[in-house]
Amino acid sequence: MITSFIQAFEFNRTRTLGTLDQIAALADPQKALGWRAGEGRAHIGWQLAHIGITEELFGVDRLAKRHEDARHQAIWDRFRGGSTPDDDILTVAEIREILEDGRNIMLDTLGRFTNDQLDSFVWVHPRLEKELTLRTTLSIINWHEAHHQGQAHFTLNLFNNS
Repeated sequence: MITSFIQAFEFNRTRTLGTLDQIAALADPQKALGWRAGEGRAHIGWQLAHIGITEELFGVDRLAKRHEDARHQAIWDRFRGGSTPDDDILTVAEIREILEDGRNIMLDTLGRFTNDQLDSFVWVHPRLEKELTLRTTLSIINWHEAHHQGQAHFTLNLFNNS
């Protein structure tokens, strides 16, 4: 069952990287990454980096206490859920690295679980103060990337037509 979640994660990542590749091919990728659909809205770069940072957070903090394996802890506060996107726009290469590192860390952590733990492993989400099983967590992570990739893709379409 964990393998099924991982296969879904792999498919979702192809869509995220496809969006990032579209941006990289533009005349001014930085302008696209920093573009916002409106005042106070997250820019494309934040949406994409948020995906990778979230996976790193789950891999080294939420599902396992492995902070020594964190690669981007210095920018967690900029890209974690509930943060306010700033105007310091990461590059395509930086975002690609965050996505790759976050995924590798999360997959390493998931490799330490068995299917028998899908419903028995429970942790408490620090911001929501809610108990979540591993199964529910993997469903959320699966939905999370699709959600933010969709937002980035939609915002990119608006940028391209602005």
